[in-house]
Amino acid sequence: METQKFKTTINCMGCVAKVTPLLNQLAGEDNWEVDVKNPNKTLTVSADDTVSNEAIIEAVKKAGFKAEPIS
Repeated sequence: METQKFKTTINCMGCVAKVTPLLNQLAGEDNWEVDVKNPNKTLTVSADDTVSNEAIIEAVKKAGFKAEPIS
């Protein structure tokens, strides 16, 4: 499993609800979380190596939010 972190515009639990179906499908249920209390609104994804940064960013974008990798 690889852990990827992203700075996002997901800023509340309502926003998290919007991205949940897309991220569950992509990374799997319980393999991701958003820290809405963190100023960066950090999305942490723990998924296998087949899930690319680009796929995660695209899923977040489809839900109406932005995400960028944190190095």
